[in-house]
Amino acid sequence: MTRDHERPDEHVIEAIGRCRIVIRDGIVVDVGDPIIKDCPLAKRFAYPIPQISRDAVKANIEHRIKSFGMCTERRVVVDRKEFVGFGASEILSFGIHAGLLDAVVLACDGAGTVIAGTPDLVQGIGGRMSGLVSTSPIPAVMDRIEQHGGTVIDRKTARIDQRAGVAWANAKKFKKIAVTVADSDGAEQIRSAYPDTLIVAVHVSGLTRDEAQRLVAASDLVTACASRPIREIAGKRALVQAGTAIPVFAITQKGKDLIIGKMARSPEPFIVKTTKLPVAGDAQPEPLV
Repeated sequence: MTRDHERPDEHVIEAIGRCRIVIRDGIVVDVGDPIIKDCPLAKRFAYPIPQISRDAVKANIEHRIKSFGMCTERRVVVDRKEFVGFGASEILSFGIHAGLLDAVVLACDGAGTVIAGTPDLVQGIGGRMSGLVSTSPIPAVMDRIEQHGGTVIDRKTARIDQRAGVAWANAKKFKKIAVTVADSDGAEQIRSAYPDTLIVAVHVSGLTRDEAQRLVAASDLVTACASRPIREIAGKRALVQAGTAIPVFAITQKGKDLIIGKMARSPEPFIVKTTKLPVAGDAQPEPLV
C-alpha cells in the first residue's frame, strides 16, 4: 500500500521491553530479540503474551493490525475503553475530561506527532500504542484524526517531533498542555522552552542511569515500564505511585493532582496510606533493565 514511489509505507515500533518491530504495508517484516522475558502487563493484553518470544511478539502485533488497524489506513483513532487503570493515555484522557488539560501532544502511527483535544482521541491513539520510533504518512489516518478535532503537525512526512507539537499547541492558544516523551533530550528541551507543559515520560525500558536521572528531573509523570533505574530514581522522588507491577510515578504536584483526581472519580476501590516509595508488587517484569 505504498503511497508514492519515493516514500515506502514503513513503521518502526518498540514493544514489550524495547523489542524492535518493523511493519511494511500492514505486514510484520522484522521482529528483534526481546530484552525482557516476562511482563505482567503483557499477560493482560487483548492478545496476551504469557511468555515473551519473537514469535509471541509478532503474533501480538499482527493481532493489533487486524483488530484496530495499527499502522494501516484502517487505524481506529477514537476509543473510550480503558486498558489499564493508570496508563499514560488513561491519565491524560482523564485530564482533558476533568478540565485539568486542554490538549495532549502524542505520537500516532500513520500521522506522527498529533495534538489531541478530546479524551476519546487521546485514548484511541495512545491506549494500544507501543513506543513509536518512526512512521510513514497515511492520509486516511490523518484525515480521521482531523475529523475528530485533532491536529497533525506534518502531513507530508508524519515526523515525530514532540517539541514542535508543543510549540504548535501553544501557538493555537491551548493553555494546559501535556506531552508524552521518550527521551531525556526532548524532555529537557520542552521543559526549558515551555516550562508550564505537563511532561509524561513513556517507553523508558533500557535507559541508562544518567538518561533516567535527566528524564525524571524534567518530567511530571513517569511510567516505569521495565526500567530498574526509573524505579529507583523516580520512586525516591515521587509524590504518588500508582500501581506496583508497572508503576506510574508522579514527580510533581501537577502530576500528583492528575493521579489523585483520577482516583477520586473512579468507581474502583483503593487503599491509601503514606509510605516510603517505591513499592514493588509480587509481579514485576523480568528482568528489569
